[in-house]
Amino acid sequence: MLTSSHAITRTGLDAVALKPTECNVRRALELPLDTVTIDYEGREHLPDEETLAELAAETTLRLTVPVRADGFDPLGDDSLFDRLPDEAGQVLVAGHPAYLSDREKSRAIAPRLGAALERTSDAWVGTEGVKRIATATGATQFELLSRSTDRELRALRAAGFEGTIAVYAPTALTDEEDTILDAVGEYVSRRNPVARALPDGAKADARATGRARDVLSAASRDFALVGSEDEVGERVSELKDAGADVVVGYPARGIDPFLG
Repeated sequence: MLTSSHAITRTGLDAVALKPTECNVRRALELPLDTVTIDYEGREHLPDEETLAELAAETTLRLTVPVRADGFDPLGDDSLFDRLPDEAGQVLVAGHPAYLSDREKSRAIAPRLGAALERTSDAWVGTEGVKRIATATGATQFELLSRSTDRELRALRAAGFEGTIAVYAPTALTDEEDTILDAVGEYVSRRNPVARALPDGAKADARATGRARDVLSAASRDFALVGSEDEVGERVSELKDAGADVVVGYPARGIDPFLG
């Protein structure tokens, strides 16, 4: 049941994304949101079937599925699909290279997305690195927030795309700059435009100084949702005005600040 006493509700976020290496994903049941996504961080961290079934029974659950990974390859080893509850939706992605072997990274993405959508027609499709392919599927687009997101959303809508668009962003509900940088600095530093702008060897957290701190501070606003609940709420509203249907927040400081 939603209640305005929870910080996450006051932001206007529609869903939360949890990482199983960082928290007990059962804590999703403490959050006042109906939709929960669970990120893929390697098959050894995939939650067990009992946990997934419990979450699927109590929430609208989606799991990130890397279509090139063994176990989730619809054109090869698809054994991990059996661990997913029938009620759970999927977010089909190419798969982060950090979680894939060299052999998995060499697999073609487009035919695997097509095959996965044939078996899961209501899946969302992650656009990172495969934007044209993802758009061509017509499925719900799962975008990572960037400095160009608003413009791209408006362009998609102007071009006649009528499908659902979801935007994912690390979220830190705080006004403290050091806390923001500790929460999302490492994440934003890996985004290509930011990595190119950062001085070599720069710290990517609250220890950053000079130009590195300026770059990271600006990038935190471009690639993440940070600030007070009202500030994040205003940014969420801007994204929805631009064409987003669903905004998904990853609790970059842990779950507790979302409950405050």
